[in-house]
Amino acid sequence: MHAIMVRLKIFLAVFLVLIVVGTAGFMHIEKKSVVDAAYYVIVTVATVGYGDIHPTTDAGKIFAVVLIVLGVGTFLGVIANVTEIILARREIESRLEKLNMVIGVFFSEVGIHLMTLFARSDREVDNIRSSLVVTANWTDEKFTAATGDLRKYDYSVEMDLIDLATLKDFLCGERDFLVRLLENPILLEHQSFTDLLRAVFHVTEELAYRNEVRNIPVTDRNHLANDIQRAYSLLVHQWLDYMKYLKSNYPFLFHLAMRTNPFDRTASITVS
Repeated sequence: MHAIMVRLKIFLAVFLVLIVVGTAGFMHIEKKSVVDAAYYVIVTVATVGYGDIHPTTDAGKIFAVVLIVLGVGTFLGVIANVTEIILARREIESRLEKLNMVIGVFFSEVGIHLMTLFARSDREVDNIRSSLVVTANWTDEKFTAATGDLRKYDYSVEMDLIDLATLKDFLCGERDFLVRLLENPILLEHQSFTDLLRAVFHVTEELAYRNEVRNIPVTDRNHLANDIQRAYSLLVHQWLDYMKYLKSNYPFLFHLAMRTNPFDRTASITVS
């Protein structure tokens, strides 16, 4: 996309120079007014050629030939690059739409449940609760402010409050689902979500390799705590970004997400 924009800027710069030089040239050679000269240059390079204005001198005809050779190619180059940009943007929008569908499925199947488990083990979660209880009147500025607050937060978890056996059963049950998500090539375009998936899958693997997770050494619990904290932090940030996307694009999905918000104590799936 960047390369296309650079090419378009070059073509536009050359095209504008040709318009100015062509207008000045016909004013001088053919003694035309500014309007007539500019009009002739435009209809010439646009390959319209109405024929109502044309060069009458040999010098004017030679100048017109040069303008046609240089101008028509430049004009077509501008049109081709603009068309390519429009098509590229549509393709990007289509890929982003598919990507956000994948993110939505992740939160429905895994993400929301994990955030609920992790938040219950976070004794300080009340310090950021106001930044996570998203409502219908949130603006883009509010989402930006909430993101800033979350970056400053220490996502600590109390391992005594996490049932590792339950967490293991849940993640191992979703292992195939997580693998299929990681295999999705479209996720390569979303680095932060890919990092989240890797963090969650790493926690899954750590737990899966342990036959017994109820009575593990303190050092091992601390190691798992670091992995869980990493996943917890990435989950929260990605979820807030997804909430912003839903609010802007899918109000009905956003309304459901508000009613299942794991950080909102008053959230209820029942519409009242």
